[in-house]
Amino acid sequence: MNESEKTGIISRRNLMLRAGAGMFAASIAPVLLPAEGAKAETISEISPDGALKKLMEGNQRYIQQKRTFPDQARSRIVEVADGQHPFATVLACSDSRVAPEIIFDQGLGNLFDIRVAGNFLDDGVLGNMEYAVVELGVPLLVILGHERCGAVKAALDGKAVPGHIGTLVAAIKPAVDSTKGDKGDAWDNAVRANVKMNVKKLASSSPILAEAVKAGKLKVVGGRYDLDSGKVEIIA
Repeated sequence: MNESEKTGIISRRNLMLRAGAGMFAASIAPVLLPAEGAKAETISEISPDGALKKLMEGNQRYIQQKRTFPDQARSRIVEVADGQHPFATVLACSDSRVAPEIIFDQGLGNLFDIRVAGNFLDDGVLGNMEYAVVELGVPLLVILGHERCGAVKAALDGKAVPGHIGTLVAAIKPAVDSTKGDKGDAWDNAVRANVKMNVKKLASSSPILAEAVKAGKLKVVGGRYDLDSGKVEIIA
């Protein structure tokens, strides 16, 4: 074989390799590109009921281990850098097992989170809620308690606690007291009562939130997260 023939074989081989690489890139592009470049759903105009439906659908995906991990691509980081439009405010316990974005299968910029042990109302929490409604137009507010809440248990036990932990206990104690004598599990009764008490308190604690509810711009619900199943149950 002379040099000319060798050169021809090498050239044809290089062409085949380049063609193969192009076909491979084309085959994987549909898999890689949409996740990074797909346009996120517009949520600024979502209704209160639509927001609740969206949230609960995410919880169902979480329970069934069919999470879609929405709005977590690099493109979403860029999209929300200049402004946020969350569709729900979630007042949840600080408990590390109750992370709203995870249990509702949501992403960056979807939820306005407020977290405090025992998920109770105080002036700081109310200010956050009012900001979400007035400045961001959030149509849904969820007060989310959870099974076997440690802060609720401390209030239920009634023992002395150190430092500022006492402020948590004092805030939850009225709910605990309201369940005395009730049938069933005392701890879970108190968890549920605490959620319902704070949902009810919103109307008298914040005229801003009460007016938004009256105008149909805001929906307020109370939920209980089950640590064992991952399910969020609407209880108020």
